[in-house]
Amino acid sequence: MDNFEPIDELSLVNKRKQRHQDKSTHRQRDFIHKISTSSSLHLVWYLIPIIGFFPSLWTLYRRQGSREQLATSRLSITLAIFWLLGYLFLATGAANADFMSMRLSILNTFLTSGYFLVSLWLIFLTVQGKCKRLPVFSRFAEEVIDKYLS
Repeated sequence: MDNFEPIDELSLVNKRKQRHQDKSTHRQRDFIHKISTSSSLHLVWYLIPIIGFFPSLWTLYRRQGSREQLATSRLSITLAIFWLLGYLFLATGAANADFMSMRLSILNTFLTSGYFLVSLWLIFLTVQGKCKRLPVFSRFAEEVIDKYLS
């Protein structure tokens, strides 16, 4: 019976922690592996709020990239333009209307938060490899933005 080690509660806790750390490290590696593919990384880059507008515009201007990159670029530009127009109209209305200024400022905050949340949601869909379409915006991007920028 010399082969058995005494059970130590501290060693059991340490082993459990080590297993948990191994699992979380494995999940992080899987997540990084999903993002690390070049196509997925480009798509994520296009979908970053405000900043992604510029590489998207450059991609459409040069007409280079895969079909998926062009579609994502069009969607990114469409979202950014709608956000910018809405932001400018609401900010102008808030500056000029005395009674409605607070309400328009709050609406402006909701619009900006919605733009950022939709962009983050699209980034997560991209990382998971799922379809990145928004019912109204994707169709508008395909018809109007494709006509003038592609």
